[in-house]
Amino acid sequence: MAKQMAYSARDPNEEAQFQSLIARCKEGDQAAHEALYNAVAGDVYRLAYSLLLHPQDSEDVVQEVMVYVFRSLHQFDPQRGSFRTWLYTITVSRCRNARRRKWLPTVALSSLIGMKGEPRAPSAQSPEVAVAWRNACESLERALGALSPRLCEAIVLRYGQGLTYREMAEVLNCPQKTAESRVRLAHEALRSILNDVEIGLLEEFSSA
Repeated sequence: MAKQMAYSARDPNEEAQFQSLIARCKEGDQAAHEALYNAVAGDVYRLAYSLLLHPQDSEDVVQEVMVYVFRSLHQFDPQRGSFRTWLYTITVSRCRNARRRKWLPTVALSSLIGMKGEPRAPSAQSPEVAVAWRNACESLERALGALSPRLCEAIVLRYGQGLTYREMAEVLNCPQKTAESRVRLAHEALRSILNDVEIGLLEEFSSA
């Protein structure tokens, strides 16, 4: 897999905005609770769905995570990491619990493209092109589904959520080198399964 695969940029003012909302939440400001929920619930759902591939279970995880977050805001320590990192740590933990309970599939093609919808077909719309595109997409999905849960989490957090390796290490509770290693192993595993055309499509999806 090419090293230049893109991941999303983070708003540099985001953490300050979170800290302001958290302070207001602790004071009992209901508008701040609603604003904080609206700011992160969508990202929590996208991460949960990328790992669980099940809408209802993903929605359940969102509710579990947000209830826990609002009950535990006093435990959040900004000196130990960002709010988003804390949030994703909780989400991954809840997803692991859900996966153990139901043995759900671990990943979908949408994981790597950040839940942006179905992969876009090439501009040429001939039947032959459409069939080739769909076959390649199905191959990619099968390949991603063959990854272990740990490697799936690494790929989803790196490319689906745009975390740095340092942030990944915090979320996954592992050394940064381990996070880097998991992404590298995921790349190697996918490359062993996919052909050159499918790898090219995967890189296109992840940089979309």
